[in-house]
Amino acid sequence: MDKKPRILVVDDDETIRTTMKVILQDEGYIVDLAATGKEAVQKTQENSYNLALLDIRLPDIEGIELLKLLKDNVPRTRKIMVTGYPSMQNAITALNKNADAYLLKPVDVEKLLKTVKDQLQAQKEEQKFSEQKVAEFIESRVKEMSPKDS
Repeated sequence: MDKKPRILVVDDDETIRTTMKVILQDEGYIVDLAATGKEAVQKTQENSYNLALLDIRLPDIEGIELLKLLKDNVPRTRKIMVTGYPSMQNAITALNKNADAYLLKPVDVEKLLKTVKDQLQAQKEEQKFSEQKVAEFIESRVKEMSPKDS
């Protein structure tokens, strides 16, 4: 049985945080909220998240900087940047700093849910690929270490 995916929503706007929480919980996800970058980092040290939705502008840190901190803390977490300040430079910088997707505010509910679903699927495929590679490595090492028939 698969565990329910855990999502962290990081936004300084309480209305956006709670709206996203309701939308995502209705889809069966476990959702935690953070209003600042500091709170987000603290939560990632306490919990494991499949996905994080990050506002690009937070009161204590830029979302782009938070991307790097989260990559260091929780490298497998999929990260989606969310912004009400769209620009080509923001999008390029976010994607170059390892954002997995980029959404514009006001966020369309269908687009949000599709992006979340797609990112969780990509994460599942990456994990499956990693597990397969580890299994192949172990298998090859066992063969190398087994005594050869003379």
